[in-house]
Amino acid sequence: MRHATHDSFVTVHAPARLHLGFVDLNGGLGRSFGSIGLAIDGIDAEAAARVAEDFRVQGADPARVLPILERICARHAPGRALEVVVTQRAPAHAGLGSGTQLALAVADAAVRALGVTASARELAALAGRGLRSGIGIGAFEGGGFLVDGGRGPRTSTPPLIARLAFPADWRCMLLFDDAMAGLSGQRERAAFTALPRMAEAEAMRLSREVLVGLLPALAEGDFNGFSRSVATVQAANGDYFAPAQGGRYTSRRVGTLLETLAREFGLPGIGQSSWGPTGFIFAPDAASAAAVAAAIDARKAEGLRCQIVTGNNSGARSGACAEPDAAPASDGPVHFIRSNDKDIDDERSVSAARL
Repeated sequence: MRHATHDSFVTVHAPARLHLGFVDLNGGLGRSFGSIGLAIDGIDAEAAARVAEDFRVQGADPARVLPILERICARHAPGRALEVVVTQRAPAHAGLGSGTQLALAVADAAVRALGVTASARELAALAGRGLRSGIGIGAFEGGGFLVDGGRGPRTSTPPLIARLAFPADWRCMLLFDDAMAGLSGQRERAAFTALPRMAEAEAMRLSREVLVGLLPALAEGDFNGFSRSVATVQAANGDYFAPAQGGRYTSRRVGTLLETLAREFGLPGIGQSSWGPTGFIFAPDAASAAAVAAAIDARKAEGLRCQIVTGNNSGARSGACAEPDAAPASDGPVHFIRSNDKDIDDERSVSAARL
């Protein structure tokens, strides 16, 4: 086995994002979806890369990471190889955009290590991400509260049409149900195929709510107006997707507790991120968030946990480190995946059955 001989790693930290709903699930104007999202701090995907003699992946998701590296090298640096260490990732299938953020963190670290310039949208295309929603890419590019324009006939990645800074004082409590997972992969595609078009009147109502309700309230720092608009958008989206996810919320426990907290604290801005099961409730300041978190903690018997997060208004960040520590991987701590000259390494034969 030939080990990497190059020095420091380039590290990239990509923020997680909340998907707060779709604007247009009717598609009558020729564009579909239109995602609303928020980049958040505290649940990053982190990856480190350096040029190496062989392709090598350590940490979580080696089978997902390796093809990204190979495509990047084939496009930008034929004949070269990379070593990548995944040091952290958001929980998978929890509604936090973990797949997109990990792919972008890996891809950006890789091109930086190679000394190549590539946009986040180019990297997303190489990684096969951002096909339905553009807010994960927007969160990576610059953070903030985001709205994309949906998919049109010639869209590769939905264009970002709004980015507003999320107020520094506002907080968001995430409510996790680790016993459940949101729809993904083939099940997600099947759900979108089976669901009917949203009624045109409902799509028009949502578009109006976002354009003259949600976004102006955020721009003016009107927390109550913002929360009411979030609740309206979430209720409409939850009802639309209920046949596919078993109700307005994927986790009934999350939904029941959020509705209880909204009544107790007078905080209507609740909902579910993407397919869940992660739910959220917005608070106007740190003290209010702490009070809600304490109330959640007092209900530990319900098997849920919470985390207070803030908005991320800057997007991904990069740096350098000497020897990063790999995140735990479900199929072993280290994988020497493939030599650049296509030799089969001894270590690959050990882990191939698990990949």
